[in-house]
Amino acid sequence: MPSVAHRGRGRRTMNEINMVPFIDVMLVLLIIFMVTAPLITPSVIDLPSVGRAAKQPDRIVQVLVGKDEKLEMKNGDKTQGMNLKDIAPAVLQAQSGQPPGSVAVVIAADRNVKYETVVKVMDTLQRAGVQRVGLSVQVAPQ
Repeated sequence: MPSVAHRGRGRRTMNEINMVPFIDVMLVLLIIFMVTAPLITPSVIDLPSVGRAAKQPDRIVQVLVGKDEKLEMKNGDKTQGMNLKDIAPAVLQAQSGQPPGSVAVVIAADRNVKYETVVKVMDTLQRAGVQRVGLSVQVAPQ
């Protein structure tokens, strides 16, 4: 409730914010956070490690995602351009007639391509039942 000041001939209300309750609340919150901060343990994230596979694939089919997000499939020496809906049947055809897991599919994308495009390609291949889908990475020179 605003306080009333008597000045001169009339009553006027003083519109001021009382800062004391605000400061009290802030100090209590500060103390609570200072007490609870050391009790919170940081979570540990288990990241995958890059290593060698137990068995190297006999053949590799590469799916290349260019800067302009156009797809190409490289099977041996043969390279052909494709769109997203045609890539899964073409990869399945390249894997057909081979023992399961002997033909690996590697997705290689340009550094400037949106992550969403790479995920869409990977999702399309996995939904179609393509086995051994991986990402190609470039190891930084030391």
